[in-house]
Amino acid sequence: MKVIFLDRDGVINKDFGYVYRITDFVFIEGIIETCKKFQRFGYNIVVVTNQSGIARGYYQDKDFQELTNWMKVQFGNKGVEILDVLYCPHGPQSMCSCRKPQPGMLVEACEKYAVNIRQSWLIGDKETDIQAAHAAGVENTILLNSQDNGEKVFTKAKFMIGSIWESIGIVT
Repeated sequence: MKVIFLDRDGVINKDFGYVYRITDFVFIEGIIETCKKFQRFGYNIVVVTNQSGIARGYYQDKDFQELTNWMKVQFGNKGVEILDVLYCPHGPQSMCSCRKPQPGMLVEACEKYAVNIRQSWLIGDKETDIQAAHAAGVENTILLNSQDNGEKVFTKAKFMIGSIWESIGIVT
């Protein structure tokens, strides 16, 4: 199975910091249409997201689950199936294996769904997303850098793009 791994905050939705309410969730322009194209190319969509707001006490697991279910319905209503949403509820100091840049969530998905690593991709907006992908063996990586503020960005991603739309021309 070929998979597109997507980070959530900053790739699927605008990252306002600890987004956990439906009223604060704003889809990135083009994400649904882009995911439709990925599915036409034969990819499954898996979301992998750090959610340290749970460990920090900003919101609860049930809040995250409610938002995730709503998000999946919004995708589904537009013809996009999200195969799975994996998340790390731990804080940055936790030393867990699931918090990106650790590869735990990607490894879990690969084992659960018999993912073909060589044909799969990860799209993230932080270098920790790219590091997690590489640690899991996913070499096809895209860094979404929509915050072009003129600063030079150093990344080990295979590609860097300014808009999610650009990924369609890269992923085949």
